[in-house]
Amino acid sequence: MGTPSGFDGLARRAAPWLARASEVVERHAAAVVADPFDPVAWRDTYAQSAALRELAEELAVRHDHATDLLGDVFLAAYKVVPQVREPVEMRFSHLVNHQVVSALMESPRFAELRRETAGDPYAAALAVLAQASELRLLLERSKEAQARAEQAQGAEHDAARTADTVSRALQRAVTDTADGEDGDVQRAVEAAEAAEAAARQAAHAAAQALAGAAPGVRGAARNAAAKAARAVRQEAELMRAWGVGPGELERMSYDERARLAERLRTSRLAQWAELIGRFRQMASGERARKVEHATGELVGVTLGDDLSRVVPSELVALGLPELRAVFAARYAAGELMLYDSRGEQTTGRGAIVACVDTSHSMYVEGPGGVSREAWAKACALALLDQARRAKRDFVGILFSSADRHHVVRFPADRPAAVADVLDFAETFLGGGTSYQTPLSVAGDLLAEEFADTGRARGDIVLITDDECDVTEEWMRGWKDVRRRLGFRVFGVAIGAPRATESGSALDALCDNLRAVDDLTDVHAAADLFRVI
Repeated sequence: MGTPSGFDGLARRAAPWLARASEVVERHAAAVVADPFDPVAWRDTYAQSAALRELAEELAVRHDHATDLLGDVFLAAYKVVPQVREPVEMRFSHLVNHQVVSALMESPRFAELRRETAGDPYAAALAVLAQASELRLLLERSKEAQARAEQAQGAEHDAARTADTVSRALQRAVTDTADGEDGDVQRAVEAAEAAEAAARQAAHAAAQALAGAAPGVRGAARNAAAKAARAVRQEAELMRAWGVGPGELERMSYDERARLAERLRTSRLAQWAELIGRFRQMASGERARKVEHATGELVGVTLGDDLSRVVPSELVALGLPELRAVFAARYAAGELMLYDSRGEQTTGRGAIVACVDTSHSMYVEGPGGVSREAWAKACALALLDQARRAKRDFVGILFSSADRHHVVRFPADRPAAVADVLDFAETFLGGGTSYQTPLSVAGDLLAEEFADTGRARGDIVLITDDECDVTEEWMRGWKDVRRRLGFRVFGVAIGAPRATESGSALDALCDNLRAVDDLTDVHAAADLFRVI
């Protein structure tokens, strides 16, 4: 064994490596700090989404840590307040992932994106998938940086291994008296010093490569965040347009929600979403203008005995004992001062029934490429909203020829199922046009409602683009039903001005009739939502 003084020198030289061998440096693969539940959300979503797994498999060809990268991008969108680790906490091999996620989160559109995705694993997964092409580009631009980072990772492992070798060699030198142990320590220390120098050089090269890639990564990240924000916003707007609320989406499985989104995006329903949204917005505004319990537009004061329209000054008499008898006498004589109104009738209380023509001619498109069918069904779905707000049943009756009709019911005491809404929207019967069949069915439904619940004063809205006659016998029966149940009939003639002329069958059937020529104009039906 060497001299004590020589050994002491080696021991002092080996001391830093002994400390390094015992030092535990925790390095992370995940760039986004996560609580214990966040990785569970990612793993569950990844397991349910074939598209995510396919993307991970594709990216893995060019990047060994693609799945970790997708997990980081997912959590950055999913977490309410995402936080990125410091670079020194990351494994060298995952620094490119860190750079990509940091650039995404710093992009101006990322905050907009998270307004739709925070806490929603499906929306966060959609954001990841929307960025697929940009992620490919980001990884392509980071190839050199990733290669340097992998080299730095290997060099760090080598340095850690040689530090452990120093520790073992020194331990043998202390416990073993055989000659040559000092030489083993010497060689171990020299190897450790060389490995440390190589690790520092590799880390520096990796840092330079990452810095060189940064501008390109930031540019692609901005595009990625903007594209993801747009995709997520469009899907959210699509769901809202079709009346699918957040609560209903939360109850759906990942696959159910994905199938629904695909159906709405790819079927002919997709082109209706914007029109439906405008109808619903218009209807909401018209509802705000409604005066409940009033019979129409207020135009002045009249005399009568309708206590629901008594002006406040008349009610003062009820507070004075000496005037109560006068109030009673005026009430009995029908001489109370009342708000006067004109034009619109009292809102109904029975079911709202929308009879929508689906004959061949409803395929005709008007300005802006809006078809008659699209306008009619968008109006009907806004009427469905109207019924939900008023806690009234809604029934959609799709009709064409005398022997062809389809009924979809939406009871007031149950949520409107998405499947039923889409069934109503997608069904198209074709053929000719018959008013008698859908109106007879509507009358039967209102009679059934009256018998079961005692509710009368329903509303029927007949939307058609054609004119046809009805028989005198049927008209007599129809008038009897109307007198008995007290329902109203509103007519909307789309692109058929002659159908609204005085003396037409439609004019005879309806209490309130209007023509629609401009299919881009949702306000043509605005008054319906004030009086129904």
